[in-house]
Parts: sequence; structure tokens; C-alpha cells
Amino acid sequence: MQNLARKKIIIQKTGKRKKAVAKAVAKPGRGEVTINNRSLEIFQPELLKLFIKEPLILAGEVKDLDIDVSVKGGGVFGQASAARQAIAKTLVENNKSLKEVFQNYDRTLLVADARRTEAHKPSASKRGPRRHKQRSKR
Repeated sequence: MQNLARKKIIIQKTGKRKKAVAKAVAKPGRGEVTINNRSLEIFQPELLKLFIKEPLILAGEVKDLDIDVSVKGGGVFGQASAARQAIAKTLVENNKSLKEVFQNYDRTLLVADARRTEAHKPSASKRGPRRHKQRSKR
């Protein structure tokens, strides 16, 4: 299968998790990955760096693509998950044979998690969507 990097094509994909949205742009290059203009190698915390690297490890050596990811919104873990998904989608676009590998490993690499928080209801706006006022029995 011919890689798109050899054809000088730019790949753009998005990844989402909760409120975080990551946009990945892949161009032919030397295999560098940057997140919000910082190298993935200096990304902190270490656990999230390894989490983001999972699609790169599963794909093997990716020496012909530079992936630039910009992430906005959400929290730290949501941003890491969104970046991970965006990277995985760009790698699949570059090499279609990786799709089955990613799906067998973890389906969230390619499919966004649709769960969202439930909206608060009017009677208990501070306590959450389902919590009721405590009642005394005596």
C-alpha cells in the first residue's frame, strides 16, 4: 500500500473527548509529533505522554510524517484522549492497514466517545441533575 506521505498530501483529522477538541495536521517530514507547538518528547505528565504515544507505538516507526496537533477545551485527560484519537486517525488515513490493528487494541482510538454530562434540572440546579432534597420521615 502506498503511503500518502510519498505523494506530498496534507492530512487533517480531528479527535474529540468530552469538551476537548484536537486538530491534527500531518505533512511529509521526519516523524516529529508536536502538541500545541511543543514536542511530544517534553510533554508532561509522563503517563499522559505514554497514553498519547500509543497509536505511534502500535503503528511502528513513522519516519515519513510530521504530525502537528492543536488541542483546545476540556481538561488534561480529555485533551490527551482527543490528541491520541486525532493522531490515530491521521495514521489510519496514511496507512489503511492500521485500522484493524487500532480497532482490535482500543476502539476509542478511532471512534469518539459520545457520552456527555447530563444537564442540571431546574429544581436542583446546584446539586446535580438527579439529586433531590433530603426529606425527614419523622
